[in-house]
Amino acid sequence: MSARDEIFASIRRSLNVGPVDAPRRDAVVARLAQAPVGIIPRRGHGDAAERLATFKAEAERVQATVAEVATAADVPAEIARYLRENNLPATIRFGDDPRLADMPWAETALEVARGPSEGDDLNAVAAAFAGVAETGTLALVSGADNPTTLNFLPDNHFVVLFADDLVADLESVFARLREKYGPGALPRTVNFITGPSRSADIEQTLLLGAHGPRRLHVVVARGLS
Repeated sequence: MSARDEIFASIRRSLNVGPVDAPRRDAVVARLAQAPVGIIPRRGHGDAAERLATFKAEAERVQATVAEVATAADVPAEIARYLRENNLPATIRFGDDPRLADMPWAETALEVARGPSEGDDLNAVAAAFAGVAETGTLALVSGADNPTTLNFLPDNHFVVLFADDLVADLESVFARLREKYGPGALPRTVNFITGPSRSADIEQTLLLGAHGPRRLHVVVARGLS
């Protein structure tokens, strides 16, 4: 028996419970299920158009840019346009997300790379798990589909947000996480990103790109195809 096992065994003896205590586990599950919902601001609520308008206003208020496209197939052209108009290299990297892989990147002049970033990529694309209208925030989950390194190492961060994944508030994101992944299967990391990286530590002068991407461009795709 390891030291860890001995410690837990001692705790169980002191509580007079066994290693598998179904009634106690059931009580915890019931208590969590019956927990009252806290106060949720109404700012992000409304129909789909209202949520999108709020999300866009809040994201732009913190120096992100937002573009809308009709379908997922229009995403590569929008990213190529942004890079071209900002005089940035025509290169991009993204992970194994099949939604990104299925987009017509070959119809652009972009040089595409796949997989996590080693820190030498200027541009990266990720697909958001959800967007939060209330704060203009993006929720991104870790994994091979959307490696976390792509969220923080490149200078220019592009995030594809599918319109159906735009929710009203932060509480809705956690509900979607529990619904999709279930107990014991949650992703290792959930990153909440609001605008590009920033700092005002030095003389309270705002500096973008202090600890991560200096640009955040959100592409909202209203349809999958």
